[in-house]
Amino acid sequence: MQQISHATAFLGPRRIASGPLADVARQVHALPPGAMPLVFDDATGRVIDLDLRGSAEQVADRYAEPESAPRGRGRPRLGVTAREVTLLPRQWDWLAAQPGGASVALRRLLVAAMRTDPGPAATRQAQEASYRFLSAIAGDLPGFEAASRALFASDAAGFAAQMAGWPADLRDHALRLWPGTDST
Repeated sequence: MQQISHATAFLGPRRIASGPLADVARQVHALPPGAMPLVFDDATGRVIDLDLRGSAEQVADRYAEPESAPRGRGRPRLGVTAREVTLLPRQWDWLAAQPGGASVALRRLLVAAMRTDPGPAATRQAQEASYRFLSAIAGDLPGFEAASRALFASDAAGFAAQMAGWPADLRDHALRLWPGTDST
């Protein structure tokens, strides 16, 4: 099961909580019986089913981030995989001269490149997260289909315009999931 770090809860069109999953679960637990909130994973836009049995503390503990255990050699928890990299001798020399060695330098270069140009995959993932969120909570609102078309056409202005008459919390969250910046 993938760890969910940040979530947002809605009661109807109103955002009632946003933040770490444990905090959101605690706030959802405090709602009156019979309330039907929807809780979303902010990374994917998927609806999360929470187990709200027990006290508020038990619920928060159930969804708290696990404490990290002392690490052994390597980084297996991060999914680090040793693979072959082929470089020219002068490139190996440059990498070897970097603080932390070749692996650290390569990781830093990759992280910097991913931040400046996340690429089409990241854009598509953000669009899909926004679409999943909107499908679950706003699928019957006027302009939903046109907003969806604008979203997948990477038309940020059209996406925002189609949602202009929607409740502010829904619109703002959809725009936060896909801000419309396309780096391609």
